[in-house]
Amino acid sequence: MIDDLVWYGNNTFFLNGEPSIMIDPYSIVYNGAPPDIILVSHEDYDACSPADINKLRADHTVIIANQNAAQQLDGNVQVLRPWQVMNIGRISIKAVPAYTFNGSHPADREDLGFVISRNFTDIYYAGHTDFIPDMAHIRCDVAILPLPNRMSPLSMQSATDLVKTMNPRYVVPSGNAISPLDLTAFERELSDITEVSRITNGTKLTAVS
Repeated sequence: MIDDLVWYGNNTFFLNGEPSIMIDPYSIVYNGAPPDIILVSHEDYDACSPADINKLRADHTVIIANQNAAQQLDGNVQVLRPWQVMNIGRISIKAVPAYTFNGSHPADREDLGFVISRNFTDIYYAGHTDFIPDMAHIRCDVAILPLPNRMSPLSMQSATDLVKTMNPRYVVPSGNAISPLDLTAFERELSDITEVSRITNGTKLTAVS
């Protein structure tokens, strides 16, 4: 399923297929067909951008968001709370908790990550979160994680520990300002556990061999 993932900058990802999914669209340049599903992890501007969502959506598009983000959006918006599941076509979407310990994204906001299951493959999109205890219950084939950058709450050690706990086949970094040195060190630390995908804006993701 990693071959179907495209990164569009920031924390925006597109999953090609049927149905197609756009995650946290923000400041996006996209010329493809409208996605079938748009996932919104929380209400902050860089995840919940009504202008970007309205630019992308079509009449058939289903938007799935947490309660606070849903209040900012119009149209067909479905609200999920942590650990709730929604099935659409051949895809299952499970909302999982996402929060930080510094108070910027408290647990009671019910921000979300998502586990997307299709064709016996699970993709985990962490959203804006620390390495929280709830993650011990998540297993996935592909983990999209906010590696350390100016916006990410995860430290490099926390991200490394998280990957060792989840043991995914692939890890995909999200965010615009990841240090190349940090990414190289991250790859080296986890080389016996997983493959880390280098991200290039607007192109499909490929794993580092």
